Amino acid sequence: MKLRGVELRNPPRYVTASILCSMGGFLFGMDTGIIGPVTVMESYTSEFGSQAATIHGLIVSSILIPASISSFFAGRLADVLGRPKGIAIGALIFGIGAAMEGAAVQIAMFVVGRIIEGIGEGLYLGTLIVYICEISPPSQRGPLTTGPQLLITVGLVAGFFTCYGTGRMNSSMSWRAPYIVLASLSVLFANASFFGLPESPRWLSLRGRKAEAVYAWETLGVNPADREKAEDQYETPLVEDRNAIELRSRTSTDGRRHREPVKDKVSFFDVFKRDVRARTLLAVFMMGMQQMSGIDGVLYYAPLLFEQAGLASSKASFLASGVSAIVIFVVTVPALIWCDKWGRRRSTIYGGLGISATMFLIGGLYAGKAVHAAYGAGRWVVIVSIYVYTVIFSLSWAIGIRIYSAEIQPQRTRASATSLAHGSNWAANFLVALSTPILLANSSSGAYFLFGGCTLVTAVVCWVFMPETQGRSLDEIEEAFRSRMSESKGMFKAIRKVLARAPVTAEA
Repeated sequence: MKLRGVELRNPPRYVTASILCSMGGFLFGMDTGIIGPVTVMESYTSEFGSQAATIHGLIVSSILIPASISSFFAGRLADVLGRPKGIAIGALIFGIGAAMEGAAVQIAMFVVGRIIEGIGEGLYLGTLIVYICEISPPSQRGPLTTGPQLLITVGLVAGFFTCYGTGRMNSSMSWRAPYIVLASLSVLFANASFFGLPESPRWLSLRGRKAEAVYAWETLGVNPADREKAEDQYETPLVEDRNAIELRSRTSTDGRRHREPVKDKVSFFDVFKRDVRARTLLAVFMMGMQQMSGIDGVLYYAPLLFEQAGLASSKASFLASGVSAIVIFVVTVPALIWCDKWGRRRSTIYGGLGISATMFLIGGLYAGKAVHAAYGAGRWVVIVSIYVYTVIFSLSWAIGIRIYSAEIQPQRTRASATSLAHGSNWAANFLVALSTPILLANSSSGAYFLFGGCTLVTAVVCWVFMPETQGRSLDEIEEAFRSRMSESKGMFKAIRKVLARAPVTAEA
């Protein structure tokens, strides 16, 4: 088997490091797959009592605000300590939180465990793609950076079917066991990251540790030609790092003048400087709206959605939830292979239109009272549409948006801007996780219309402001953003002129 010419029977170290790093996505996916089924298990509700829709939403979403806050600091942590250490610290904290959930004797302890879990999740998850981007040759970066997303889908499957298996236990272990497994895997991943991941050579280069960076490239097995191309794309161009590097003159003892680079201190607020501001704002918007499409509302509350559509049996709704996770995993594989062929802009816009169409279809069926729990084709259309939604999302927004938010940034702002974008993602995720059960309890169609509307707006915004970046260097990306902003301004000016010339009809 080959990955674009790389023999996988004896893969270079950058491939194995990327695969190991992607296991962090598995932890996130497994937690997402566990929480929905656990909170509707009979053993869980008998332990903590049945919760109203608002409380249910708060319990599920309590992981997300801490994750949002900690993700803002993830870039700084990874910049100061290095990428592998930042990942390891976050994974260890995540594991401690999962252990607390599994050992909870009160609902408050369970929620505190989710909060701690969220802190760790925010610290490590955003750094995964940054790290893989920095250790991979440009030709392999697309497939490898989709690794965490692929492992997220594997984690979803593992989480759903772990709960499906343990749900047959006639004790509290039916809901505790999944968290015990998750905590054990988290501690294992933290140790593997700390001791097994080599440091990013670009992180070393940015700190002037050139000899160590060369050794890191050699350890990773990246050939000199790919190293040079990677440096050209991500570090060398002064037009990209003009706020971080200046050239100064000095006079040596031989009387000749030399020019040498002088590095200024890189600040978090560099992400809002003029040369990268538009890219930062677009990444923050897209990552937030990725969640407002409702994907985690579907994943967290899949059993509720299928029950609402007519699968009254808890076993049937659990099994349908697990099948949806399998579908997501299966379609993510071709998305991983072909993500660089489809292009970021096209997959985001077309994917958004497809997602909004399925959401509006489901919402329309519920609003028209065409979905009956006991009979009729409406419920089967809803069930199939949920699967179609997950397929379209997994083929488009799940992959492209995460890669796009990281690859459009120069080296000096990549970690900080990516963590900011992930913070937006977590905050939107909190709103979705909190509001979905409330909306479902009050209106069977409201949640679908909300998610469909947000997705449609995002597709329009991306059509106006999002340039294609697939296969481009940072110089070309900067020029593409300049060109796109100029075109957008020209379009808005033309629209204003048309509106200004439109005849005004006087009221009678």
